[in-house]
Amino acid sequence: MPGDYIQYGLLIALAIALLIAAFTDLRRRQIDNWLNAAIALGAPVFWWSSGLALWPDVAMQVGVALLAFAILCGLFALRVMGGGDVKLLTVLALWIQPLFFLQLLVVMALAGGALCIVLGGWHMIRRQKDKLAIPYGVAIAIGGWWVLGTHHLPTAGASIGL
Repeated sequence: MPGDYIQYGLLIALAIALLIAAFTDLRRRQIDNWLNAAIALGAPVFWWSSGLALWPDVAMQVGVALLAFAILCGLFALRVMGGGDVKLLTVLALWIQPLFFLQLLVVMALAGGALCIVLGGWHMIRRQKDKLAIPYGVAIAIGGWWVLGTHHLPTAGASIGL
């Protein structure tokens, strides 16, 4: 039971960290390194509170994070993603089970597409000539919140004893 409280506290902290990432990316088009480091440092405590075994559970989390980092670094090299986005997705892979991480990526892509349409339209309405910068940390946060809300929150019935 105390592990559950720690686990939920960490998930709330992660949700707040995603809110900060979305806000700073929207405001400054930057996701701070200290925030990504804090999320990464919280992952081992989350593993412990979740009861994950070092093998294969934690090894799988780290493996998916390394694979995500390698792929996303390629996208960064192609100037498709920003460095903060790469780091944020990588540290989220440390927290989220591999199947759920794929769901995060799908929701993130859908939210990112909607964000591109909205900001692109706003950019055109304002007749701005500068390059459009999409704060993709917002889409990453939406994907993260989706996974947290659908897979980590207790159901309402279970929380009241039904």
